[in-house]
Amino acid sequence: MIHLGDQLGLYRAMREADRPITTGELAASTGTIERWVREWAFNQAASKMILAHPDGRFSLSPEAAVVLADPEHPAFGMGMFHRLPQTMKALEHVRDSFRTGVGHDYDSHGPEGAVGIERSFEPWNRAFLVPVVLPALADVVDKLDAGAAVADVGCGAGSAVLLMASTYPASTFTGYDISQYALARARTKLDASGLGNAEFHDPRNTALPRDHSLDLVCTFDCIHDMSHPQAVIEAIHESLKPDGTWLLVDIKALDTFEENARKNPMASLMYGISVLSCMSSALSEPGGLGLGTLGLSENTAHEMALAAGFTRFRKLAVDHSVNAFYEVRP
Repeated sequence: MIHLGDQLGLYRAMREADRPITTGELAASTGTIERWVREWAFNQAASKMILAHPDGRFSLSPEAAVVLADPEHPAFGMGMFHRLPQTMKALEHVRDSFRTGVGHDYDSHGPEGAVGIERSFEPWNRAFLVPVVLPALADVVDKLDAGAAVADVGCGAGSAVLLMASTYPASTFTGYDISQYALARARTKLDASGLGNAEFHDPRNTALPRDHSLDLVCTFDCIHDMSHPQAVIEAIHESLKPDGTWLLVDIKALDTFEENARKNPMASLMYGISVLSCMSSALSEPGGLGLGTLGLSENTAHEMALAAGFTRFRKLAVDHSVNAFYEVRP
């Protein structure tokens, strides 16, 4: 029902009304049929997603308005609901994965899967990546202002690349991803932006340079999804200059199931989505490590970085409800 509220514009119409409205008014403003809207509204009010008023009208609380209907707000939460049908479709093949051990990559979720991930991360990145996260890295902003070579590994639909490219025109930015759906969206957005300092590649065709030429490499929420993350981390080490920086952003995770279950209120959700998405991706190739959604704890990330040749590892004081941020240097 949340997916339908987003896709049909019901939440947006309630937010734009900025007052309690009837289901008839809501149906009229969205081009839908009142009887269907009424049953949806009853569901949403019963689950406390929207507010039901004694006179039969409905509204959004201020908090619900930003989470459900404001894509410019960093708390906007409709991205994962956007891809809900694609995630549930994974149930059609995940039974075989339990028997074969082989998972499915992100393109198995189709083009709307890529859109959902994009909608999940764009609002927070727009609000915090440039003003908060990048300045938390030692010397990085000065390099970006002067002209740096930057790669975003696992760039998805390219939102972070294009945001940084527009902010730092003296620098060059390259996004890498294996999802053809995500790369298609990234290239379309690049063409529309008119930016000349960004490009996107499939690393299987154009590999990350291993000549220690990059000033900054970013990985946003993707290392735990990778089938061979250690090899990727080693490639990142070989791509960076001796004074370069790897910005590692990944899901907050603790070392054991017991710690995650006790301390993370989203643990059950994350272990479940791991089966349908994250771990499935990480086991989609032979010999995949299969870290899963809660598989890259700080200690695990630190150990993998050291094994790849990195010598400095620092957790950044960046507050995020889901992710942890690390500065990793050669």
